[in-house]
Amino acid sequence: MTSLPSDAAPSPPAPVAVGTEGRLGIYPAADFRVTDGRDADAPTIRQALWYFRDETIAVPKPGLPVASFTPGVRTFDDVRAWAAARPADAPVDLPPLVWLAAPQVLRGARLSADATRLETAGDALPLRLVPKIPLNRSYFDASSAAFLRERTVAARGTVATDGFIARTLWPEDFRLGGDAPLRVLPKKRSAAKALRRMIRDVPRGGAASPFVANALWRRDAGDWTGRTVLAFMLNGAQGDDDEAHGGHFAIVTGQIEADGAIGNWLVDNFYTLDSESEKGILAAPVPLDDYLADLNAGQAWYRPSYLVVAVLSSPRAAELVQSALGRVYNQFYRHQLSYYHPDQNCTSISVDTLRALGWKVPGRGATSTVLGALTFPLIALKDRSISKAKLAFDYLNTDQTRMLPAAAFEQIFASLWAMAHDPGARAAGRSGTLGQMLAEDLTAIAWLRFPQLPSSRALGAAPAVTTWEYRAMVPADPAMAQIVPVPPRPFPDELRDPDLLPPLRPPSDIVAMVWGVLLVVGIPWVVRALWQRWRERGTGAAARER
Repeated sequence: MTSLPSDAAPSPPAPVAVGTEGRLGIYPAADFRVTDGRDADAPTIRQALWYFRDETIAVPKPGLPVASFTPGVRTFDDVRAWAAARPADAPVDLPPLVWLAAPQVLRGARLSADATRLETAGDALPLRLVPKIPLNRSYFDASSAAFLRERTVAARGTVATDGFIARTLWPEDFRLGGDAPLRVLPKKRSAAKALRRMIRDVPRGGAASPFVANALWRRDAGDWTGRTVLAFMLNGAQGDDDEAHGGHFAIVTGQIEADGAIGNWLVDNFYTLDSESEKGILAAPVPLDDYLADLNAGQAWYRPSYLVVAVLSSPRAAELVQSALGRVYNQFYRHQLSYYHPDQNCTSISVDTLRALGWKVPGRGATSTVLGALTFPLIALKDRSISKAKLAFDYLNTDQTRMLPAAAFEQIFASLWAMAHDPGARAAGRSGTLGQMLAEDLTAIAWLRFPQLPSSRALGAAPAVTTWEYRAMVPADPAMAQIVPVPPRPFPDELRDPDLLPPLRPPSDIVAMVWGVLLVVGIPWVVRALWQRWRERGTGAAARER
């Protein structure tokens, strides 16, 4: 192998493939072309392109079906109506865009001993890393280099005159195949609790533990190559951000490759659009290798992650979900669907989509609507903020599977487990379109645990499963909480379509109104009644003295 010194001209970019080789999730990569958000010819709504004007994206080629949306309709009403009218043989819709992050990929590379080069069979490219975003609290360091030198990596980046500028470094031994060893779950626990124990039976949720890929259930021992997957990603709690103990949630689609590679699976990531992420994260479908291992935005640099994988005999369920999510993204980019942390977040958007498609993912109910209502005035007085009191109520009032990523993760797994083992539950799954597809097509369930990639960042941990766990993980003194302030990202008025419906009022508005009436009308009434009673007692005492 020839290694180039760092100041030499790089090898020709022949070993570096364009970012859309092979597949992108369930789609042939050849169905897309690489561009950026300034491309006026892209078949993508203008609002989406605005967010990605300086980013490398893949957009559908002309003549292919692209996810759309219905104007003047709320997001999940749109999804329900579209799914009900969609023919069984309808082609899969391509997403409005895929965020590639970088235009080129180098696979099967190794870091040199000093981490200054990417070495392939017979060649080497000088390696530079994209700069750390200033608000990002950590970055690649010597521990990162030591971990990645032990394995081959896939690097997303850009070939420049002075080498390869890497944006993503993905460990290629993170794989899944049909030969994954079977892990037997204890029968004495429910499926949800068994999954929780798998996460918590290792220190810090597996943040510093090896990568694991297991089969949890198989209908048969056949080869999984070419099988479509519908998977669910849970990212753990961060170790140095007290706003991120609940973790993060995403839906994943893809196809199992002959070599088990999973980096090109597509992760549907929803993230607030109205502020600038300290990590540079944008809401979009993104390849799994970049979702986890982007040097700034990759979730695996911040916390451990977990993946439940439904291996399917037919692609139809994954095609339905991915097509629907394309519609959701369109409504999200144009602000018909607005991010709100209690009940319009990464978890609720994903779960609401699954339910709108007919999969009755079991709920867990609110944490405590009564407690939220009773403590409303106390929080308003303590924090001198009606907005904070409303936010607290909405957190306590929201179904936990729509708010907490770990709760949704467990319930989705429990539903899949029931489809696999309980004929009655499998029959119940047929009550909706997506539920029917999954019940009929599920052939295996797999489980993957990703370690936190070593860096200068503090180790993360398992995510909170309940509101009370989350509160216990946050410092009691707000001044001690670790929070990264981020700047807003105002949405331009000229991008607001005239058909947008006003956002639905959160339930906390009703509680605020009730307490407002009680405080304005009720307290004076109580004071008057007490005053009258005091006067009556005084009059009675005076009469007795006479």
